[in-house]
Amino acid sequence: MEQKILAVVPVLMSRDVAASLRFYAKLGFATEFTNTPDAPRYAGIARDGVELQLQWQDASQWAHAIDRPMYRFVVHDLDALYAEFQAAGALPSPNPGPYAKPADTPWGTREFHFYDPDRNGLQFVARG
Repeated sequence: MEQKILAVVPVLMSRDVAASLRFYAKLGFATEFTNTPDAPRYAGIARDGVELQLQWQDASQWAHAIDRPMYRFVVHDLDALYAEFQAAGALPSPNPGPYAKPADTPWGTREFHFYDPDRNGLQFVARG
């Protein structure tokens, strides 16, 4: 019987997991687990069936501050999600870039992008 991959769970680097948990709570993510309650170094968060994990990284791992992955989240109502994040105070200000606010792309999607406090790229996209 062929085995199926059921999910992918990205692990985002974090300099301060507790601070990351507070930031992602503004995006509507609930904490699923932490390795310790007081000073977590590893945690799992989830929203709408999407799971992310946050892992503390030593300062030596941050030598290349722009070398962070981008994560794309496919959503139904991009503009409503943007408004939700904006109301929660989760969007950076100023937020540079061509997709700082929801915009239609030449490749047929509608998107907005920003970075979390640890410079992990977050891209939210609604497909045509």
